[in-house]
Amino acid sequence: MSCSCTHEQAKLQENILKKINNHPCYSQNAHQHYARIHVAIAPACNIQCNYCNRKYDCSNESRPGVTSCRLTPQEAVKKVLYVGGSVKQLSVVGIAGPGDALANPKQTFETFALLQKYAPDIKLCLSTNGLNIEKYIDEILKYNIEHITVTLNSVDESGKMGAKIYPWVYYEGKRYKGEEAARVLLRQQLRGIELLVKNDILVKVNSVLIPDVNEEELLRVSKKVKEMGVFIFNIMPLISKPEHGTRFGLDGVKSADHRLFMKVQEACETGVKLMRHCRQCRADAVGLLGEDRSDEFFKKEFADKSFEELQAHYNINKRRETHEKIEKWRDVLRAANERALRAEAQKYELSSTGETKLIAVTSASNGLINDHFGSAKEFLVYEAGDKAIKFIMSRRVETSYCKGPAGCGTYVIDEIKKVLSDCDILLTQKIGECPRKELDSIKIICDEDYANEPIEISVLKAVRKHFSFEKLQAC
Repeated sequence: MSCSCTHEQAKLQENILKKINNHPCYSQNAHQHYARIHVAIAPACNIQCNYCNRKYDCSNESRPGVTSCRLTPQEAVKKVLYVGGSVKQLSVVGIAGPGDALANPKQTFETFALLQKYAPDIKLCLSTNGLNIEKYIDEILKYNIEHITVTLNSVDESGKMGAKIYPWVYYEGKRYKGEEAARVLLRQQLRGIELLVKNDILVKVNSVLIPDVNEEELLRVSKKVKEMGVFIFNIMPLISKPEHGTRFGLDGVKSADHRLFMKVQEACETGVKLMRHCRQCRADAVGLLGEDRSDEFFKKEFADKSFEELQAHYNINKRRETHEKIEKWRDVLRAANERALRAEAQKYELSSTGETKLIAVTSASNGLINDHFGSAKEFLVYEAGDKAIKFIMSRRVETSYCKGPAGCGTYVIDEIKKVLSDCDILLTQKIGECPRKELDSIKIICDEDYANEPIEISVLKAVRKHFSFEKLQAC
């Protein structure tokens, strides 16, 4: 009996690993190797969120709900074929807005039907507020959509918490407001998640961390989603500025900073797997997580081409060869990094003393320390001790230290210093003397010795090199 159960569990685990292996959102290990594309075919939404503004023609903002161009299902699939032929590490296509995928069912499922026909090798995803999952579960299963993200910001059954976040919900021909709206939404979200899990669909739950609103509530959310069998839980810090035009932004609700974010992440680390590498992507994002190449692919370049012409450009065989090469490289990285990374470890599993350090890394891709400090707009942050390390988060800055030829001689490091203020070491491919001195002023050690080396093992080596972890002696 036990052997049979063990065998079934092993098969289940193998099936899950296969589903997430090249999915950059569901696998932290995949996100520096495989790319994703979001196609903006879903303009309508059936709820209003105080943190959301579905903005068009906006190329200078990187956050959910923003897109530069809305597409028809046919245009969306043509774009996937066009991008997939050029960016052969593309592995996932998602419908994430700018509204809600299931509030636009005709466009959503027409897109997935065409993708199954013309790009059968690519994984299909959608993001939703959860209101209509129950209504469209049969279509979700029909199109083999194996990964679904549900945004769940509260599990307060009274609706008092939800009423602070959602002004209204439109469901089954009726508009609900206030606490009643929140109760209707929560009921449908939980029913939907339960159905997805029951049908072996991997569920990622997104929760927006809203300062002074739901930061304590998210601990209850994390416990609930663990209980329900959700695959991964993603806490997204609120991005809020008046110019974004959101209700929270206009009312002066501040963005969640990285200190609050880390505090809430640590509190929610109660057995549910946390997604720590989210980049809060645009509704038309293209490329690796942490980069956005959406402005490289214009509608005029693919809209008038035939599906057959674009399918030849997509070239499944060439894409398969690229993915095989990526997997060989990932095997090399796994061997190099040994057992350095412990994804959900506690402090005493990382350090012989319980003391840990924060290490920031600049990386362009491929799991290597291969980005110059001057060009970096993102820093990967790890918690490290003398035993092992774990990935904590990605921190972005609006402008890199070096702005290229156009901005030569103009260097701004204040934002970077603020973002890295609690870090102990920076591992980078290259850094100049001036920024090195600036970071030295806030006691950050800059180290170039691990340039072009695998990230995880380098972080472990660096923390051992620069810090001593002496075991506590028993009295």
